[in-house]
Amino acid sequence: MTETSTSEPPQFVIDLIPSIEDALKSQILSFNLPDDLEEATLYAVMNGGKRVRPALTLLCAEAVGGPVDFAMQAAVAVEFIHCFSLIHDDLPALDNDHLRRGQPTLHIKTNEAMAILAGDNLLTLAFLQLAQSSFDDETKMMMSRELAEATKNMVVGQVYDTLGNLPSTLSPIEQVKLVHENKTGALIRCACVFGGMCNAHDKSAVGAIASYGTHIGLMFQIVDDLIDLHGCEEHVGKATRKDSEQGKLTYPSAVGVEESKNIIEHLKNEAEHALEPLGASADCLRSFNLWLAQRTR
Repeated sequence: MTETSTSEPPQFVIDLIPSIEDALKSQILSFNLPDDLEEATLYAVMNGGKRVRPALTLLCAEAVGGPVDFAMQAAVAVEFIHCFSLIHDDLPALDNDHLRRGQPTLHIKTNEAMAILAGDNLLTLAFLQLAQSSFDDETKMMMSRELAEATKNMVVGQVYDTLGNLPSTLSPIEQVKLVHENKTGALIRCACVFGGMCNAHDKSAVGAIASYGTHIGLMFQIVDDLIDLHGCEEHVGKATRKDSEQGKLTYPSAVGVEESKNIIEHLKNEAEHALEPLGASADCLRSFNLWLAQRTR
């Protein structure tokens, strides 16, 4: 496959976004929430976003020959967890951000109490979404376990990122890798595995998808480190340079900008290699991988 440089999402990803957002909105409206909680939940979920995780679930399902309508049900659950994490990350006790996707964060738009409760709501709805899905009972159980493990790891990563107390036996590069693989990588890997599970009969394909997800998950956060360091708030849609101002451990702070770029290139190549068993059916994932490595927001 020929690489072409791009900092914008591939067109096939852009084309997926309307159906993803329709599914997200319709599911939220189906849960019979109080008006104020429904409004806050919709605001947090429907205010834009790249939809990287649900798109990955759909594309990975397509790559292994799984049904896309089933995959969408799993994709919604993953995005609910992601949006829950963003709401809580933005709170004053954590990152204290006032801007998300170019709009006021939920606790600024409403209040802190509603933001906490809307985040709690989305965390719960993710698992309710899986329980009510069309998958067979065994797949539902496997998906629930996979999502719970990924969410737990995400929280662990956030604890390390926010409160520190990383294992002192690790070097700085090992410490930041541990943070990133948990804080960001775990849920991205889960999104990919969910797509692979849509064709549970092909275990080797699921393994290839999981390996791909592991590499792009870490790569995604290293790229975010560089965006935070070099990006402008207007382009990125949120405050930048906060990591360096707060003294957070990032790849650029641990190994420098150029070595961070080298690691991104290595992870991109490893993700590409992981897809080899899937052949041409994974071409969209290859393009997605290239974009993730080159994106600027």
